[in-house]
Order: sequence, then structure tokens, then C-alpha cells
Amino acid sequence: MKWLNEVVLETDNVQLIPLRLEHRNDLLAAATDGNLWELWFTSVPSEVNIDAYLSKALSDFENDTALPFTVIDKRTNSIIGTTRFANVVNEHRRVEIGYTWYAASYQKTYVNSECKLLLLQYAFEELKAIAVEFRTNWYNFSSRNAIARLGAKQDGVLRNHQFMPDGSYRDTVVFSIIESEWNACKTSLLYKIAQIHQRNKNS
Repeated sequence: MKWLNEVVLETDNVQLIPLRLEHRNDLLAAATDGNLWELWFTSVPSEVNIDAYLSKALSDFENDTALPFTVIDKRTNSIIGTTRFANVVNEHRRVEIGYTWYAASYQKTYVNSECKLLLLQYAFEELKAIAVEFRTNWYNFSSRNAIARLGAKQDGVLRNHQFMPDGSYRDTVVFSIIESEWNACKTSLLYKIAQIHQRNKNS
């Protein structure tokens, strides 16, 4: 029996819907906002590899090791990025939140905090996960800082963890939030989101 089933998650501002092949062109358009694939330490798809990217995400869902989402800005009803549960180990109720990227114009806004709230809430309160993991490239300092601001703790660094497309090695920084920490993290995220919207209202 599959542990991961397609679901729609949403706040007043963002909606996470199941990833589909027909989202291809809109996702490419979102990635073009900032030419995100040019950041060598990320895995944002370009025209060259987006078909393989989508195929792998959907194949992993069928194998019950991932649950990929397309991110929609409800204010404009437009696709602005993607995120997913990945590297799932259902017998141990562990998931990783990864493959997250947003169009440049939506970065450092309410979007990431609200998406993470939705994903973490679903993982801990619906899937009954005992731990949620985050992984990022050692050199992706903005991602590392964003993960830490969620309340995740750094577990360690996997040295020479993966090959990069240019043949170099990737050191992967691993963070996690465990079940007993979720209530405090949730309170912090809700407070942070409220502050962001208050600042936007006052500006």
C-alpha cells in the first residue's frame, strides 16, 4: 500500500498541487525568472533537462519514494516553482523536503515560509513522520541559512557525497526537524509568516 498519495495543500496565498507533465512550459518560464539553472550548486531544470527532471519526479512518485508538487501563486494563479517530498523511507516514516525552487521574483517573500509550513504540517500531522530532512550543497549558503531559520538542526556534512555535472564532488549538508520539535517550529513559522504579511501591509 502506498504511503504517499496525491494531495492539494494550500494557504490563502499559495497552493501546492500534484506535479504534471503539462506544467513543463510554465515551470520553464518560472525558472527563466532569474535564469535559475545558472546557479551551479542547484538542480533547477532548464530546457535541456526538464523532461528528464519531470520524468524522474513522477517515476519516484509511482515507486512511493517521492511526492512532487507544483507551486502556484494564488494571487496571480501562476506557476512559480516546485518542491517535493523525496528520498522517502516509509517503513521508518522519514521524508526529505527538497528539489525546492521558486522564480527569482518570489524568493525572500512569504512563499517559502508558507510552502514549508504546508509540507511540514502534512508530514508530521498527516503522514506521522518521525523526522523531516533537508539537504543542500555546502556552497548554497542562502539555502543553508533558510533551512536553519525554519528551526532545523544541522546533522552533519556528507563529504564527497555526489558527482556534480562538471565532474566535481558535492559536499551535502544535512539538516532535520524531528517529531518532538514540530510544535515549536510550527509556532515559529506561523509567527514569521504573520510578520511578513504585516510588513507587506504596512509598506
